[in-house]
Amino acid sequence: MKGVKIYEVPVNLQPSHSHGGRDYYKIVLVTGKVLLGYSGRTVTCKDTFLFFANPHLPHSVEHLSRKNKAFACLFTETFIAGRERKGLLQHSPLFRIGASPVIPVSGAQAAFLVSLFQQMLDTSGSDYPHREDMLRNCIALIIHEAMRLQPAEDNRKEKDAAARITYLFLELLEQQFPVDNTGDPLRLRNPHDFANALSVHVNYLNRSVKKVTGKPTSAHIAERIAAEAVSLLQHSDWNIADIAYSLGFEYPTYFNNYFKRVTGKTPTSFRKEKV
Repeated sequence: MKGVKIYEVPVNLQPSHSHGGRDYYKIVLVTGKVLLGYSGRTVTCKDTFLFFANPHLPHSVEHLSRKNKAFACLFTETFIAGRERKGLLQHSPLFRIGASPVIPVSGAQAAFLVSLFQQMLDTSGSDYPHREDMLRNCIALIIHEAMRLQPAEDNRKEKDAAARITYLFLELLEQQFPVDNTGDPLRLRNPHDFANALSVHVNYLNRSVKKVTGKPTSAHIAERIAAEAVSLLQHSDWNIADIAYSLGFEYPTYFNNYFKRVTGKTPTSFRKEKV
């Protein structure tokens, strides 16, 4: 299956491993003792807990016990098809920058979550024709269960100013997608556009986004536009000019040069390869 992977995590007592900067979301269920690093913090977690990570959250993991047991589910935003499930990712506090990504669970809650991960493992290795839909439903159920279990005090914590403006920027960026109308092109295409929409100075926006995510504002915008271009080239029958206009490019040649700079291929050659 494309865009999703479920597996049991091998316990490794070697020095911590860093993760981040990729295009997948991650949900991990751990029973044991683990040292987690994220957002400049280091936290020792024990017993059973859920850990959530998104593409904007660099993190490190170090197992502190050989008795640890863990399951992991990695998936791309593309795999979570449909506006409703994408909205669950975008608006869930579990995936928002500045929110706590660790949710403690115990007793019957832990047993229920273990059964869900085991079900996903079994389903992913089966030939059931609707296994992708089943996996999507399980992922959504785990997120909802974690939202229900999340301590109320975590929801009330104030985000610092940089984290807050970064979250607002990322949410505003994502609200423009998916592009589904050639007559309604992207309105916000550069850091100045987003800074004006958020009523902040562009330098403040750039500093905040770089501080929280480790990447410039322009890189986030470019990566998201490129991802949408790839999706339209693969899954729509729009011509290259329509795609260029819908993504805010004044001329198709500008789009061609941009796409080649980002992917190393022209839109036409990329589309032919995917046919």
